[in-house]
Amino acid sequence: AKAQGGGMLLALLGWISSCVTTFVPLWKNLNLDLNELEVWNMGLWQVCITQEEGVVECQAHGSFLALPPELRISRLLMCLSNGLGLLGCLLAALGLEGWRTCEDKPGRKQQLLLGGGATLGMAGITTLVPVSWVAYNTVLDFWDETVPDIVPRWEFGEATFLGWFAGAFLAAGGLLLACSSRATSTAMPLAPACHQRPAAPGLPGGHHLHPKNADLVI
Repeated sequence: AKAQGGGMLLALLGWISSCVTTFVPLWKNLNLDLNELEVWNMGLWQVCITQEEGVVECQAHGSFLALPPELRISRLLMCLSNGLGLLGCLLAALGLEGWRTCEDKPGRKQQLLLGGGATLGMAGITTLVPVSWVAYNTVLDFWDETVPDIVPRWEFGEATFLGWFAGAFLAAGGLLLACSSRATSTAMPLAPACHQRPAAPGLPGGHHLHPKNADLVI
């Protein structure tokens, strides 16, 4: 039960963090040397400029096809991760010991836990891949010697680190839930057999008294 609770908590934290990572415009940060009071932030959906007064102006990306390949694929993978994370949490929740669903079918509960854990593991992978890909390209662009030093360079944003934590939480939660399914299958008793109507009382020796012979008894 403790493993299931810990796995479910990690899975929920990972799913929420993954959803936040998907939509916040903090995947990349850019500080301009000419105007240090402006900070540019880029996400999968929009670019925002934060000025000294605290005013934030955001503009959505013009075209999906005009985006770099890593941002286009990251959009799809992060949306897929959010859906898989939600599905995995629902499946695993139905398989927890505290729920009364499928109590008479311990094998079904084990399947739900296994399916939920596997789905959460896939959600973790589909979160780690796009975040790591964008981070890798950011490092390559930052250290690109062909670009003049005057040109500003993009750096890691807060969403990059949040995405790594989200993927790790999803994968760890799914692994705990999948491992706890084996303990659930051994700890749960088998389903009770169908209750049978008790046999009619008979005479000693196995001889039953039939109604048609009752009148013959003196």
